[in-house]
Amino acid sequence: MGWLQSGQAGASLVMRRTLVLVTAWVHRVEVESRLDATVPGRISRMFEEKLDALAQMMAEHMAAPFPPGFRGLDIEGRDMVLLDADSYAYAAVVLEGPLDERRRAGLSRLTAAFEKVLPAIGDEYGAKYYTHVRDMAVLAAEIETLRDK
Repeated sequence: MGWLQSGQAGASLVMRRTLVLVTAWVHRVEVESRLDATVPGRISRMFEEKLDALAQMMAEHMAAPFPPGFRGLDIEGRDMVLLDADSYAYAAVVLEGPLDERRRAGLSRLTAAFEKVLPAIGDEYGAKYYTHVRDMAVLAAEIETLRDK
């Protein structure tokens, strides 16, 4: 690849990452405008901080390259692409508002799946990538718990 082409690829990556961060910020502003003002002050602040953190984690996740060799890979009976996609999807729905009971149960099963999957990942980058995915799903579950208070 020539210098010009690599420069274009780098610019494309910067543009994609910027778009992801802006999209997460806009999404966060939309969610914030719908927050219920009746939530007590301390819980409300904690809730807002967790929503901010989740939006940031989602943006970071979208900017990170998918681990090489994990497409089509099953670990502990879990398709790694679906594990990744499901985690992001649950996080996105949590940013939108409360989950229904079926989705809450699905998120709980998803976070439990990481207990089997993470120790079985032998690739260093893959383990780091999926630890971030797990943390994103766990934070989404924490936000759901705060909504109950």
